[in-house]
Amino acid sequence: GLRIGFGLMHASVADMLNRVRQPFNVNNVAQAAAVASLADDDFVERSYALNQAGMVQITQGLTALGLSYIPSFANFISFKIEHAALVNQQLLKNGVIVRPIANYEMPDYLRVSIGLFSENARFLEVLAQIIKK
Repeated sequence: GLRIGFGLMHASVADMLNRVRQPFNVNNVAQAAAVASLADDDFVERSYALNQAGMVQITQGLTALGLSYIPSFANFISFKIEHAALVNQQLLKNGVIVRPIANYEMPDYLRVSIGLFSENARFLEVLAQIIKK
């Protein structure tokens, strides 16, 4: 698959980010695909709506589980959980992939991407089972 991201920011912020960003940049194929996808208004609207609904689903689920999270406007959300590394391993054993973010000096947090309704539900279901143990 292709992967892309973008940001809107002041030129001075972009300059600072360019000085510290990771060395693996997005390739030209991904950039061309991203530009083309933005011309498809229906796709953009459906993607935005899906992400918004998924964000509500996950934030409500995290709240119901008593977990705090960092509010997000992206397609992922970071949440705080005790023993994050262990929880990550247990999620993996159950076929759920999240991203540990200890390398961002957030050892008690995991990051989950917003997915389809069924994927989000599976994540929340497995997470609830892990917390109850």
